[in-house]
Amino acid sequence: MRTIYRILGYIAVALGAIGAFLPIMPTVPFLLLAVYFFARSSPELEQKILDHPHWGPQVLDWRERRAISRRAKTMAIGAMATGAVVTYFTLGHPWYWVSLAILVIAGSWIATRNE
Repeated sequence: MRTIYRILGYIAVALGAIGAFLPIMPTVPFLLLAVYFFARSSPELEQKILDHPHWGPQVLDWRERRAISRRAKTMAIGAMATGAVVTYFTLGHPWYWVSLAILVIAGSWIATRNE
């Protein structure tokens, strides 16, 4: 079972790394998932994520206080809004409405989390 958790952790880290470069894909939720999997398979890899200078504090904020910093909220909602605009100009109707719905639902949830 530990091997499966470790593989899932690596997949989550890979998705988080992709999300660091794509504005429509999140990073921290995948890192939270990776920390969960690594806590069950490799405490060293879990600690590596928690000690990361950029992503570690965000993961710890969520883990300890269920909090998202104001800067992270702004960046996440801004990236989703950018994604909605890009969807409007590239895919148009009806996909724009799907993107807008995700922005409203996920953006509302993010905006209401502790800071």
